[in-house]
Amino acid sequence: MKRKMLTCVAVLGTIVLPTACESLLVGSRGEMVINFAERCYESTKAAYSLPDTNDFILEVTDASGKLVYGGKFGAAPEKMELPAGNYGVKVYSNEFKAPAFDLPQYGDYQLVKLNSGSYVKVNLLCSQLNAGIRLKTDSSFLTAYPGGLLYVKSTDGKLLYAYRETRIAYFNPGQVSVVLYNNGTEETLLSRTLASQQVLTVNISAVAPSGSASERGINIEIDTSRVWTSENYVIGADKDKGAEPSNAYSVVSAKENIGDEDVWVYGYIVGGDLTSSSSGISFAKPFSSRTHLAIAAKSSVTSKSSCMSVFLPDGEIRDELNLCDHPENLGRQVFVRGDIVSAYYGIPGVKNLSEYKWQ
Repeated sequence: MKRKMLTCVAVLGTIVLPTACESLLVGSRGEMVINFAERCYESTKAAYSLPDTNDFILEVTDASGKLVYGGKFGAAPEKMELPAGNYGVKVYSNEFKAPAFDLPQYGDYQLVKLNSGSYVKVNLLCSQLNAGIRLKTDSSFLTAYPGGLLYVKSTDGKLLYAYRETRIAYFNPGQVSVVLYNNGTEETLLSRTLASQQVLTVNISAVAPSGSASERGINIEIDTSRVWTSENYVIGADKDKGAEPSNAYSVVSAKENIGDEDVWVYGYIVGGDLTSSSSGISFAKPFSSRTHLAIAAKSSVTSKSSCMSVFLPDGEIRDELNLCDHPENLGRQVFVRGDIVSAYYGIPGVKNLSEYKWQ
């Protein structure tokens, strides 16, 4: 298997802060293309359970705050032709408004300036936007405060943290407090200001030197070894890249690794009936060819140049994947194992398939 270095693509275009006097240049337009910085997303996904990028929520707003696009990233236009001006581009993995267990939120926000007649490519990163806290309560605390209740709270709300709770409680960045409710009284045990990407583990125990209830004390220990951020990405060669579906090449990265053989590539089935012309592809049923199909990084792709062609060998793979017999496959994510070739029907492709797998 051929090995190559992969790098994380930087954001292209000019990032600026809009001012109150700036306005859109009516009649002057440019093109904006929005994608994830591929390797950064894959590195984060390797460490955390992330939804597919197509299911992230994308919001594009103009300088006045008007929503230009709002919806799933996978359904967004491949290219956005917009009036020149300043835009906010926000993407996030899920809605997060109030404290919740096991609900990390990932995404990015960038301010972009689109000049008249220009083409701007926005590469979004994928980092944790909210913060988390986890309590580890020693049995001595339960003995000392059998009727006590622990809560974690912020100005957005609070969560009961049961003694046997092991999940992480997630909050918006800001001050988070650990509160003890005992015998009708409330006591704040700890307050910390948490930043995005931070998860804090707090160990809580109780001491009673003489056994007297009035002399009981509470120990709070911050376990610094359990504080981490997801901002450090490992970028570089991956000797096993493409060896398994779990680390398959995306369409974007596969195009950068033409010549690799017997590797996994994944994408969304977006069309078929390709020809050698630059626009020769059908993105809507019915389809007439059983021998091939086209995959792309997003299910909303409607340009041949953004696709990869896939040759379907005779047999089970062709019978199950072809769009003639299975038009319902259109829009589905598929993993295929084969050789990455420089051209098949005029675009990079995957041939010599030996396996496939549905997401």
